[in-house]
Amino acid sequence: MPKIGLGTFGKSGDIGLPAMLAALELGYRRIDTAQGYGNETNVGEAVRQSGLPRATLHLTTKISYENLLPERVVDSLKDSLDRLATDYVDLVLVHWPHRDASAMPAYLEALRSAREQGLARAIGVSNFSIALLQRSIEILGTDMIFDNQVEVHPFLQNKALRSFCTASGIGVTGYMPVAGGLVGNDPTILSIAERHGATASQVAIAWALQDGVSVIPSSRSPQHLAENLAAGDLHLEPQEMQEIAALDRGHRIIDPETIAPIWD
Repeated sequence: MPKIGLGTFGKSGDIGLPAMLAALELGYRRIDTAQGYGNETNVGEAVRQSGLPRATLHLTTKISYENLLPERVVDSLKDSLDRLATDYVDLVLVHWPHRDASAMPAYLEALRSAREQGLARAIGVSNFSIALLQRSIEILGTDMIFDNQVEVHPFLQNKALRSFCTASGIGVTGYMPVAGGLVGNDPTILSIAERHGATASQVAIAWALQDGVSVIPSSRSPQHLAENLAAGDLHLEPQEMQEIAALDRGHRIIDPETIAPIWD
């Protein structure tokens, strides 16, 4: 799985397709979407128009909260595959954990079934806390959960959760890696960026990558898309990594009241 992918939240309708095509032309080979984003059709069309072989791309989608029913998980994924115009996704995630903890065994087992049917190469979760991951491991075993997608940026570093994932062999993908643009206002990050002739967003992305987190930044601008991808070549010094580590203040941006878990 490429360490830098394209986040597609907000890229629906006519504004979404050009950004996806630009990203693929620039060299992005990982695209992250979700049933709830309403743009799976755009992703499928972008892949088709790009002419890239399907095997060269890594596609992720996520099962919406309302589809976390035993009878809906697999069928909803099949609907996603129809919209994506593909036979499989490389990774399918539970987008948000169900508030009813007793529902977890059924929807996780349904996700396992989707993998066994070849509908997904790997399965994982998103926005799962340590406690929810522990329960998931009890249900599925230690080697089934490929990734946990959570908010990670310099102001919300999720260190305890990430440490648990690492110890459990679970990858971490960070969404909102540039904190919705807030990194561009931080003096520490701006100072590091100036030293490297880079942007603040590039510094935030490079920090996450060097700290073991893959990222899915989102942009509609071809310039910003290119800059985000180029951040993979930026190397921060140990002292700079420490300076950014000190910026953690638990600033969470995505926290929907009705479905968010109890965060670590």
